[in-house]
Amino acid sequence: MSHPNAELLERAFDAFGRDAFVVARSLADDIVWRVPGTNAMSGEYVGRDATLQFLRQTLVLSGGTYRTELQYVLADDDRAVAVYRARGEREGRTLDIDQALFCEIRAGQIADVTAVPLDFPAFEAFWA
Repeated sequence: MSHPNAELLERAFDAFGRDAFVVARSLADDIVWRVPGTNAMSGEYVGRDATLQFLRQTLVLSGGTYRTELQYVLADDDRAVAVYRARGEREGRTLDIDQALFCEIRAGQIADVTAVPLDFPAFEAFWA
């Protein structure tokens, strides 16, 4: 039996690229989402609208090829960590790396995210 916060991330990953409404409902109004680096996706996105726009950009900049495959989620009452495979194609470059999201959960919604690409050079090169 999985934790409700693990199920929250599982639903959000399942909906990514297919059902923006489900993704939006999983995010707190005041979410903060951080992405490291100096590339087109790097930055701090504050609020649900900015975060949804960021997530849309992963699809736009990759010509719709960006996909995530959830590997596993660990969760407790306040936090969750999701490890997933990220794949895509962009301007002749290919991405195929593992990434992690370190999340704080508040009132059944994702409230804070720090994204960590496990192959940072490949992540930077793909989104450069």
